[in-house]
Amino acid sequence: MRTTYMANADTIERKWYVVDAKDQTLGRLASEVAKVLRGKHKVTYTPHVDCGDHVIIINAEHIKMTGKKLDQKLYRKHSGYVGGLKETTAREMMEKNPEKVVTLAVKGMLPKNSLGRKMLTKLRVYAGEEHGHDAQQPEELKF
Repeated sequence: MRTTYMANADTIERKWYVVDAKDQTLGRLASEVAKVLRGKHKVTYTPHVDCGDHVIIINAEHIKMTGKKLDQKLYRKHSGYVGGLKETTAREMMEKNPEKVVTLAVKGMLPKNSLGRKMLTKLRVYAGEEHGHDAQQPEELKF
């Protein structure tokens, strides 16, 4: 009888990937990055184990949004107090903090539990071309 392979923390091999976000659509990029962070691109994927790889996204400030999303998409946060809702448009977020726009898009495509939060720690987003992870020898990942 054959048994199903189940990965565990000892058997996982993690790689580092660099993704250039220049002129890519936000949602399409985020879904592919989320797939790599979860480990679904590997043969040894196990749903209850974090078997994904590390991803570095550069040029987050040059990412595209289709349609009227720059003006109509809202990012909301609440302070917890009455009337404490704050809304920011995607255009304002891209001007102030383009890394957060990409991070929130990827975060929304990961599981909503402790495993998803652990997967998000393997994501690094940079607005420009430079990143400080040359020592990890990241491979370029194309979508």
